[in-house]
Amino acid sequence: MMSPQAWLRSILTLIPTLGACSVQDQPPALSADTGSKQPTPPVDAKQKGPLVVFLGDSLTAGSGLAESEAFPTLIQQRLARDGRPARVVNAGVSGDTSAGGLARLSWLLAQHPDVVVVALGANDGLRGMPVVEMERNLTEIVRRSRDAGAQVLLLGMRIPPNYGEDYALAFEEVYPRVAKASSVTLVPFLLEGVGGIPALNQADGLHPTAQGQEIMADTVWKGLSPLLETK
Repeated sequence: MMSPQAWLRSILTLIPTLGACSVQDQPPALSADTGSKQPTPPVDAKQKGPLVVFLGDSLTAGSGLAESEAFPTLIQQRLARDGRPARVVNAGVSGDTSAGGLARLSWLLAQHPDVVVVALGANDGLRGMPVVEMERNLTEIVRRSRDAGAQVLLLGMRIPPNYGEDYALAFEEVYPRVAKASSVTLVPFLLEGVGGIPALNQADGLHPTAQGQEIMADTVWKGLSPLLETK
């Protein structure tokens, strides 16, 4: 299995270096159609069980795959098999950043979710956005979600060091810092065991295949399942 460090090195060739990148020439977002804003699926009132909202980008949306192959749906299916049905909203939007997630959070919280799974920040990093802004956005997303009565699961992410090792390290350190300060559960790396493995990623080298999404579902399950035990 490829280590996270090897994965970071493996995708450097897919992203422009900092010196070649201007405001108009940003690195590609994690999106099949960068920056598109897709409507969030509504909650099915006929379904039973706790409401779990997955707030993320194209990794959550399952870009390039059928909706049924994205890890939020796989987790919903797993809960059903275990006799623990849940209502799941896949609020993954291709190309979204932490700021974008924060901007559409109010509508999601109005549905009174029991758990909010936050999987944002990858596009912030790939675009070289200030880490302090990402941290502020993630902290606010967590705060508002908890104030609305939801438990929060934060999914960590890592970026390649093409902006310099200092930036990559500062980016990675945001997630445990936000989780600790907010007292929420953290999954350190969403793409653990998937990133950098060609057989588990689509042709762009960034978006997981259906099999890769299955591994992501297992990774997220470890943090999510305990939060649902009392629901």
